[in-house]
Amino acid sequence: MESIKTWFVNLWSDFSADFYTNFIKSDRWYSLLKGLGSTLQITFFALLIGLMLGIIVAAVRSTYDKNKETMKKRGGTGWHLLNFFNSVCNIYLTVIRGTPVTVQLMIFFFIIFAGSRNGIMVATIAFGFNSGAYVAEIFRSGILSVDNGQFEAGRSLGFNYLQTMIYVIIPQAFKAVLPTLCNEFIVLLKETSIAGYVGVIDLTKAGDIIRGRTFSAYMPLIAVALVYLVMVMILTALVRRLERRLRKSER
Repeated sequence: MESIKTWFVNLWSDFSADFYTNFIKSDRWYSLLKGLGSTLQITFFALLIGLMLGIIVAAVRSTYDKNKETMKKRGGTGWHLLNFFNSVCNIYLTVIRGTPVTVQLMIFFFIIFAGSRNGIMVATIAFGFNSGAYVAEIFRSGILSVDNGQFEAGRSLGFNYLQTMIYVIIPQAFKAVLPTLCNEFIVLLKETSIAGYVGVIDLTKAGDIIRGRTFSAYMPLIAVALVYLVMVMILTALVRRLERRLRKSER
């Protein structure tokens, strides 16, 4: 019995010493807090960029899918412009969805924005462009799921095609794909953990820096994993609650 008690005392003593070294000493916990702030900042603004890009690309591609036969017969400048922008959107989707996000991040930092040392800004743009490709497909499916009668209703109210998309179609599509968009936000949050590749001190990088200074991998990395886990669990619970509310509002 005495040996078990001694074992627990020694275990607690070692745990306390490791906790002090990894988090309390030199205020290393503050590094994790600052890293968390960078992670949330990158995620939030990248999501905004992704939403704007995604909606634009989805609108162009769905417009092309719905009207290509009619506009092709008419010809003219409108058809050629739509065909051009649709081709640009397809190239964007193919490149972004076909290459690793890590490679995209490094291309943005070391090639496109080679003169910039603002890693957070570059990471935000890179993750925003990456997220936009997936948001575009989510929104496109939402737009295509809206009944064609809604287009006709918008036109009967005197709206042109663009106004019908903005005021009638996109709000309905947004409601239909909102849970999926929230899940994309969760995926984006976890993807930002590679921002350290371009020198950004995000949550993951902060934990790795602590590991390098204390030569103790267990506590800092487990702490980082737990923070991500808690954030994802909270967001997942919010998404489920949102889905229940949307189901109730449809009854």
